[in-house]
Amino acid sequence: MSLACTRSLFFTVFVAGALVLGVSYYLEYSVGLKPCGLCLLQRICLALLTGVCLMAAVQGPGRLGSSLYWLLSLLCSLAGTVTAWRQVLLQSDPVHQLSTCAPNLVELFASTPWVCVVQQIFQGTIDCGQISWTLFDLSIPEWSLLFFVAMSILSVYQLLHLIWINVRRPLGGDSSPGVLAGD
Repeated sequence: MSLACTRSLFFTVFVAGALVLGVSYYLEYSVGLKPCGLCLLQRICLALLTGVCLMAAVQGPGRLGSSLYWLLSLLCSLAGTVTAWRQVLLQSDPVHQLSTCAPNLVELFASTPWVCVVQQIFQGTIDCGQISWTLFDLSIPEWSLLFFVAMSILSVYQLLHLIWINVRRPLGGDSSPGVLAGD
């Protein structure tokens, strides 16, 4: 995999993430949908993923750096996948089982350790269980889940590809006579 290919792939993921972030802000500020705590956690994961890919695209790392950036993007994607999956599960549960009170996140973060806040957000509220907008019969968390799963698959594929290249070709210096022409 050449440096240009790696940079363009990171830039493509950055553009996709930026578009999804733009859509989420459009739905919030133009359409008027109010994001719940799980939506905000998904947005944070998406912003981290987008930021990691932007840094990688700007830096243009080598094999080791690319591996680290793909690993970071995999972690962000997996965190987003877990968060979106939880919200999809909450939307499939009956709404009467969820808490009716949505805590103010700013006050909650100020008075409670962040681990407890995240645990409370994952328990869910009625806001997290309501489906307020759909496209092609998929809710926003389902679209988010599809995006994060796709980014996870891409990250795993790229990591496995880099591992395969490292196994087939030495890291530095002389290359073996059977150098791969397609890399």
